[in-house]
Amino acid sequence: MSLDALAQQWIDAKEAEAQAVAHRRAIEDELIALLGEPKDEGTFNYEADQMKVTVTQRMTRRVDADLLQEIAIDAGLFDHLKDLFRWKPEINMRAWRDSDPAITGALAAAITTTPSKPSFKIEAIK
Repeated sequence: MSLDALAQQWIDAKEAEAQAVAHRRAIEDELIALLGEPKDEGTFNYEADQMKVTVTQRMTRRVDADLLQEIAIDAGLFDHLKDLFRWKPEINMRAWRDSDPAITGALAAAITTTPSKPSFKIEAIK
């Protein structure tokens, strides 16, 4: 097979893939409209007669590093930053959840939490 023919097949496959992804995302948008957008982080299961739908909602968290450090210094919590954040900074959710709410509550103003796109797993019920 020639380079042109293979390249054209690749272009055709990429277009088919893009159309399939767009179609799947449109279906996911309809599922969210039907089921309601998850308000909390976690996994939620829904069952119909023949299908089970699992929706996983994650949250995206951005940290304002300058504000975080300022708050931590003012609150006397600067030493906790190395355990609670990766320095980019990036939040360490396991340590954050396990920490004293008095500490995390004071630092929370430096964190913006927004939902990411839910993911789906759909399977036939046996």
